[in-house]
Amino acid sequence: MAKFASALIWFAMAICVLAIVSLPINLQTHLIAGTIILVAMILLKLTKPEGTWRLIALALGTAIVLRYVYWRTTSTLPPVTQLENFIPGLLLYLAEMYSVFMLFLSLFIVARPLPSRPAEFVETQNVPTVDVFIPTYNEDAALLADTVSAAIAMDYPADKMTVWLLDDGGTVQKRNADNVVDAQAAETRYRELQKLCDDLGVRYLTRERNEHAKAGNLNNGLAHSTGELVVVFDADHAPARSFLRETVGYFAEDHRLFLVQTPHFFLNPDPLEKNLRTFEKMPSENEMFYGIIQRGLDKWNAAFFCGSAAVLRREALLEADGFSGVSITEDCETAIELHSRGWNSIYVDKPLIAGLQPATFASFIGQRSRWAQGMMQILRFRFPLLKRGLSLPQRLCYMSSTLFWLFPFPRTIFLFAPLFYIFFDLQIFTASGGEFLAYTLSYMLVNLMMQNYLYGSFRWPWISELYEYIQTVHLLPAVVSVALNPRKPTFKVTAKDEQITKSRLSELSRPFFVIFGVLLIGVLASAWKIYAEPYKADVTLVVGGWNLLNLVLAGCALGVVSERRERAATRRIRISRRCEFKIGEDWVRGSIEDVSVNGARIKVNATSAAPFEVGAMTALRFKPHWSDETGELPVIVRNSEREGNGMNIGCSYDRREPMHHRLVADLVFADAKQWSGFQVGRRRNPGVFIGTLWFFQLAIFQTFRGLVYLFGGQSGAREHRQ
Repeated sequence: MAKFASALIWFAMAICVLAIVSLPINLQTHLIAGTIILVAMILLKLTKPEGTWRLIALALGTAIVLRYVYWRTTSTLPPVTQLENFIPGLLLYLAEMYSVFMLFLSLFIVARPLPSRPAEFVETQNVPTVDVFIPTYNEDAALLADTVSAAIAMDYPADKMTVWLLDDGGTVQKRNADNVVDAQAAETRYRELQKLCDDLGVRYLTRERNEHAKAGNLNNGLAHSTGELVVVFDADHAPARSFLRETVGYFAEDHRLFLVQTPHFFLNPDPLEKNLRTFEKMPSENEMFYGIIQRGLDKWNAAFFCGSAAVLRREALLEADGFSGVSITEDCETAIELHSRGWNSIYVDKPLIAGLQPATFASFIGQRSRWAQGMMQILRFRFPLLKRGLSLPQRLCYMSSTLFWLFPFPRTIFLFAPLFYIFFDLQIFTASGGEFLAYTLSYMLVNLMMQNYLYGSFRWPWISELYEYIQTVHLLPAVVSVALNPRKPTFKVTAKDEQITKSRLSELSRPFFVIFGVLLIGVLASAWKIYAEPYKADVTLVVGGWNLLNLVLAGCALGVVSERRERAATRRIRISRRCEFKIGEDWVRGSIEDVSVNGARIKVNATSAAPFEVGAMTALRFKPHWSDETGELPVIVRNSEREGNGMNIGCSYDRREPMHHRLVADLVFADAKQWSGFQVGRRRNPGVFIGTLWFFQLAIFQTFRGLVYLFGGQSGAREHRQ
């Protein structure tokens, strides 16, 4: 009976959507229909945001989107005989249809994603053997020591787990390079990492030649190991102690399972979050993908390998001849191949690793260029829609993941389309100002509402548009390059241990200021056009408003490319852990209040002690999770202040030997709950209206800050407070 009632509801909704779409194309009818649906969506959002009511709201929004598509297709394209209008008009139309198509793919994937999977804890008896791969190329030994230390501290039987450091920076090819300086650096690295691995009790492995980049490095690891399962951690991705306990158990339930993927959590902000100061208060960019999209993909057995923080079955990898290396995004390519062979994947929505993001805008763009080019290679060489063995939902899911990276094309068209009319008087959109405003505004508002329904507290209004814009300027030539020559791109490691010591403009900032200037001239030209041609004022006002919106977005981007000096490489995470702190020759009790990969803040009971001098050497001791005995960690005092009957002491770690790295890893990475708590703390949904006001306020301030950096030089690049 319940199924019949549900089917009846959906039949009624389908009839309702068809009725709305087929209403007469006139301004009055559309305004009435659009207003009613917007009000209904708002009321449903306020009262019944989940379940069937959420799908009903999305269906109503879809009806308005389809009305807009019908109107654009039948009533607004310029005549073919006017090529100067028709060609840019057609490009704009295609850009809009791409956006609509991607919206519908998003609806298919995330309209009702799977709920977060519960942890599948595995007992420590009768567990499969595991090889842990940490591929590295040019990362610093200290960073690698932390990651390796966290890996060997995972709660898993020692005789069933082998940790491998796979070093592509010390290959025979690099050690014998013609450039003597490079060869010596590779030789030094080779010996340094060998000693590090010997000291920590893990396996060091390199190879003859650097072939097939990361995929080749991982395949070399496969050839030298025998574990039933393979775990991959990037060099800067340190696992929590419970990582294997919460992931390995799924493989016993499904013998055709090839992948358990977990999210990537980052201890530091990306350049947008750092320069706009949103890291602590707004969900991170990757949270939309890992918090919503991967759960949606998981529903269709299409959650894919993300290169790290994952467990894979060796049997499946060997069946496909290892990790795929045709593209430079070996992770997604490997997943497509294994899904097409009938293997399954699941996604566990709990951060069980902590890593680092690119710190500079240039490194961020370099990373995204590699992702975009790799996905274009997959689209070209694997073409998921026709990939034999994939189910129809899997085909659609992989098409969504690859086609997304075409966004630089429509984003460029949306950016410059209004300028065709403002500067050249081209009629690329044949409609009155009233029709243009009514249909486009209702479409935009409904689109914002639908995005809010889909992503809510995981992505705030206009943030996706900002991320796409700041990437478009430099990704467009990268995507065009791979389209012309799909085998040209090569794998480049993203630098993640950089630090900005002085506020400055990014070396990639110039195009953003040029575009901002052009759009600003467009605003002034719009005002003049309204004065000089009042009979076109309705259209000019609407197009000028569109250009003004682009200017707001471009202005906010100026703040993104105005790099702030970093006071700390990573953000601190609050913990509460008992310890002892050395004051003189005595040890006093205290608690560790917060930690980062570089230091900690300790609160001690020391009413009579004088504040420490900056740079004083002392020590901290506590009991690590993996031992019943306390460990002693040397620290350097950075600051101290009294608070009531105690003293707060800020200090940095002084790692001198492998045990110190293990103690730091235990402090920072052992407990995954602290990462989940940080994420949940910044996940809130401001709503479309409040979120839009917040964004516009942010954009105005960042426009001013970017211009100060440009015209004020070093004196103007001081820290400005929001």
